[in-house]
Amino acid sequence: MLSLAQPRSKPLLPSGMKMVDLCFGSWTALVFLFLYLPIILLVVFSFNASKLNIIWTGFTWQWYEELYRNAPLVKALKNSLVIASITTFFSVILGTLGAWLLHRYNYPGRRALNTLIFVPMVIPEIIMGISLLIFFTTLHFSLGFTTVIISHITFCFPFVLIAVQARLNGLDPFLEEAAMDLGARPLEAFFQIILPYLMPAIISGALMSFTLSMDEVIVTYFTTSPSSATLPIKVFGMAKVGLNPMLNAISAIFIVATALLVVAAEMLKRWNK
Repeated sequence: MLSLAQPRSKPLLPSGMKMVDLCFGSWTALVFLFLYLPIILLVVFSFNASKLNIIWTGFTWQWYEELYRNAPLVKALKNSLVIASITTFFSVILGTLGAWLLHRYNYPGRRALNTLIFVPMVIPEIIMGISLLIFFTTLHFSLGFTTVIISHITFCFPFVLIAVQARLNGLDPFLEEAAMDLGARPLEAFFQIILPYLMPAIISGALMSFTLSMDEVIVTYFTTSPSSATLPIKVFGMAKVGLNPMLNAISAIFIVATALLVVAAEMLKRWNK
């Protein structure tokens, strides 16, 4: 007599479905290999002793040591970090407040304004760079840190805004009312209830803004000065002359830093939950 507690056997997939799963799995593996194999090779060859970076000749830390001693690159890295940090700070403020105002209030021209905010996300970077250069020249702004930061905020804060808007779409409209019924003022309700709820989206938007600012070349090229040149501008100039092994070292450092930022962002999201 069969026991009632006997587990049921899993239904067998038809042979055709198995073949489909195998094809999709193989295609996914090829896509990941295509994406990550060049990155892995770049990191490996950053430790290559050869200057040609074509044939492996031995392990060395030489290019990292030369990178550390290269004063122009170190200065450009500091410029990038300062610009990206300031850009992220203001992008988070503008994106969060903008998303909240668009979600909370209804006023004439709201849809048009919502559309205009996303224009920097879709406009070609070359057009944005030239238009910002004309704008700063017309206002007699000297190109430098200020113009680069303003330019980066222009195309970074919409990414924060769209992330926060997506989070707001799932917000319970009665949370704010419940907080105010319990004695909280509107500002207190926002900072104690709404802001913690939006924190995962804010962190995602901040990470995106920082990455975009650190990586930007075209817009920065039109709005920077020699004293405020960022690391991507310096790397772009080095790449035009020829492949330098230090470029591999710089790229490897950026890959590791990006991975650490992603891990930190995920930890912060879980901590906020």
